[in-house]
Amino acid sequence: MASGGAPVPGALLCALLWALAAAVAGDDGPGGSPLPGAFGRVYRGTVNINAERVYAFAYSSEPGQVDAVRVYVNSSSENLQYPVLFVVRQQKGVLSWQVPLIFRGLYQRTYNYQEVSRTLCPSEPTPETGPSDQIIFVDVASMAPFNIAYELLVTRLENFQLETNKAFNFTASPSQPQDVDSVIIKVVSDAVYPCSVVSVQDIVCPVYDLDHNVEFNGVYQSMTKQAAITVQRKDFPGEQFFVVFVIKPEDYACGGSVPSSIHGNVNRTWNLQRTKNLQVTIVPSIKKSVYVQAMFFSFLSFLSFYLGSVVVAFVHYIRVRRKASAGRLSPEDGSGIMASSHPITASTPEGSSYGAIDESSSSGGHQLSSPERGPPAGSDTDSSVEEESDFDTMPEIESDKNVIRTKVFLYLSDLSRKDRRIVSKKYKIYFWNIITIAVFYALPVIQLVITYQTVVNVTGNQDICYYNFLCAHPLGVLSAFNNILSNVGHMLLGFLFLLIVLRRDILHRRAMEIKDVYTLDYGIPKHFGLFYAMGIALMMEGVLSACYHVCPNYSNFQFDTSFMYMIAGLCMLKLYQTRHPDINASAYSAYASFAVVICLAVLGVVFGKNDMWFWIIFSMIHVLASLALSTQIYYMGRFKIDLGIFRRAAMVLYTDCIQQCSRPMYMDRMVLLIVGNLVNWSFAIFGLLYRPRDFASYILGIFICNLLLYLAFYIIMKLRSSEKLLPIPMFCIVATAVVWAAALYFFFQNLSSWEETPAESREKNRPCILLGFFDDHDVWHFLSAAALFFSFLVLLTLDDDLDVVRRDKIPVF
Repeated sequence: MASGGAPVPGALLCALLWALAAAVAGDDGPGGSPLPGAFGRVYRGTVNINAERVYAFAYSSEPGQVDAVRVYVNSSSENLQYPVLFVVRQQKGVLSWQVPLIFRGLYQRTYNYQEVSRTLCPSEPTPETGPSDQIIFVDVASMAPFNIAYELLVTRLENFQLETNKAFNFTASPSQPQDVDSVIIKVVSDAVYPCSVVSVQDIVCPVYDLDHNVEFNGVYQSMTKQAAITVQRKDFPGEQFFVVFVIKPEDYACGGSVPSSIHGNVNRTWNLQRTKNLQVTIVPSIKKSVYVQAMFFSFLSFLSFYLGSVVVAFVHYIRVRRKASAGRLSPEDGSGIMASSHPITASTPEGSSYGAIDESSSSGGHQLSSPERGPPAGSDTDSSVEEESDFDTMPEIESDKNVIRTKVFLYLSDLSRKDRRIVSKKYKIYFWNIITIAVFYALPVIQLVITYQTVVNVTGNQDICYYNFLCAHPLGVLSAFNNILSNVGHMLLGFLFLLIVLRRDILHRRAMEIKDVYTLDYGIPKHFGLFYAMGIALMMEGVLSACYHVCPNYSNFQFDTSFMYMIAGLCMLKLYQTRHPDINASAYSAYASFAVVICLAVLGVVFGKNDMWFWIIFSMIHVLASLALSTQIYYMGRFKIDLGIFRRAAMVLYTDCIQQCSRPMYMDRMVLLIVGNLVNWSFAIFGLLYRPRDFASYILGIFICNLLLYLAFYIIMKLRSSEKLLPIPMFCIVATAVVWAAALYFFFQNLSSWEETPAESREKNRPCILLGFFDDHDVWHFLSAAALFFSFLVLLTLDDDLDVVRRDKIPVF
């Protein structure tokens, strides 16, 4: 974009400098016909209702040159009833103002300036071969019945043209805005205050360069120490624009102290007490080739995961074929389906302290084949007309389940007694429900963020969205396309996880058709509904995170976290379901719980800033929910949650802790629940004391800490039970830890923060670090997608070593 004038060597842009500054001018001559004026000379005089002054300034513009003129005025009068009026007439416009110049702040507080300057609308470049003559008239008048002194100074601007990547320094005040014609600008100041506004406006007169009208036209940002505005060519068909800098009379818009209501001297004169030194650097925008490279990088990086998965599957297929040809393994074996001709009958060595009781004590061990193999092979169905009562052919299961679950040592066969088809159908509801939830949740979100982006584009108010403006690359109507593109990893890896789960599901069905005994009596029961739901949740996290980054702000941050709650919750449910398939939560109760959490998150966004009552209620709900869930887990669902729960809990505490202090029957579970409750109570106390403003992240932290605690407990108990970690889950665990560590490093870089004002948030903005297109938060998106993918693989493959172990030998913990 150029201004239309003769190009300057090495310069990309022609800058038009505008200012309101202190002025000194005047003349003592009489009014009447215009007085000839000279640039750079101070004119002093007086005006009243009967006497006004008119000055004429003439100059010549060279061909192709754009000239700007600055008018400085000053009046010693502080009388607001009779201000001095200045009117400047040009060839194509009129500009007027008064002295004292009045700005209004919060609570209608007034700020008066007696020293004012304005930069006139510049002359347009002419293609003529010779110089063109320009003339300016300056009228000075007042309705005062007495004389008011004034001063006038008119100057032509120097150093008007700016070169690319060269800094330009200047000073601005509330009555001295500075305007620059540019394409992309970065503005830096050493001082935080006074608060200022940077505005990009079309090159038409008049220019809106005062505090009360700077927001009327163009694109604008508030600023403390730095600001950056990316301007697209399509927004300015004339390929020219003004950049206006205005100092605000108060700092509350930039996070400064809020002024108290008006007291004392209302008409205080401020003049140049609020000034700010600014440095403007003009930089070119990135090329289209960078967009193409970034998109190729994003897609190819995650498509490499597809290639890696194909290689692993092919290698596994070759190994299985070789073992099958040697007669050691069935050719239909697949990942997680490892039934051998001579299955291992015990995973716990003789003399092990965990679960070392006689095999006959596990009542489900030898009764397992009957209920599990009731349906014919391959008859797994999802028919909606099949209800649990249609297949539950063993009513005694319900009658003796309380007896089974009170055993000191439980085995997987004790908690996998229900018909496989019933349980599988139950868990597939997770998958179908989350699809429904995703559609109904995502569509309004997409509509809302489109509205946000439209408002930003129409009003030009860039304080609505909290971008990293130093690395915000627009594309079409989107202001920060890079933040949206970086979420493609969640969608691609979520779909890849669905494919991996589908492969396991198909192999499992084939194995059931061929060797029903081993499939039903050995290993962890294969129910894939929760895994499918996790894959959909990962994809939706990418969609909603992209929606949030269309216009990130305090109001829509919950879009970025809602499915993170669901991912963490589904992972915990899957981990618990692994060894408790018959007593895990139903999809309806699980999603209802997630709905309650999201409702609390919404209330936290609205009331969680300063309302103490909300934090008291939330902390009570958090503690009580932790205790209720702990009771359910400890008693394996046998402790009913109803109105009598408090009476029963008091009786248990009295009999087991006060009347006779006995050792807990389920020590491992008790240790986990004690640690878990301590962690959750610590979160509740922390929230009550500090009341974090980012309530959505606070809840997410609770979910993640509980998930990590349960996963650590599960792995420790697995190793304690002499179970093995195969190479693939071991690799996934290590990869998960490494990638999460790297991802969290970039997450905590804090490139913006909607907990602060937009101007304060921009102080955290930093340039791109990857391909000149992606910033630290984009790298967080890339790495977190990979980390979640590896985390899912950990849950998918963690118990593959148990596929050759009888279920009546697999301990429950």
